Amino acid sequence: MLEGRDLVLNLGFSHSVRMAIPDGLQVKVEDNTRIAVIGYDKCAIGEFAAAVRKWRPPEPYKGKGIKYADEIVRRKDGKAGKKK
Repeated sequence: MLEGRDLVLNLGFSHSVRMAIPDGLQVKVEDNTRIAVIGYDKCAIGEFAAAVRKWRPPEPYKGKGIKYADEIVRRKDGKAGKKK
């Protein structure tokens, strides 16, 4: 959710994560799971998106985490593997 010039993320930590949106970028929160970063500077967009993703990278066992729209997370089997 957006609060002024801050992006507030509820990522399962004890407190919500607040990130200041850099000048020159716009952030839109669509639904509750999509974040769109818009701007002219492609480098600034990538840096901000990477900073957001760094808080909860996608993990291969349950597939949870923040991932890019075109990213595919390879899933792994659990401890015992797939039993036949």
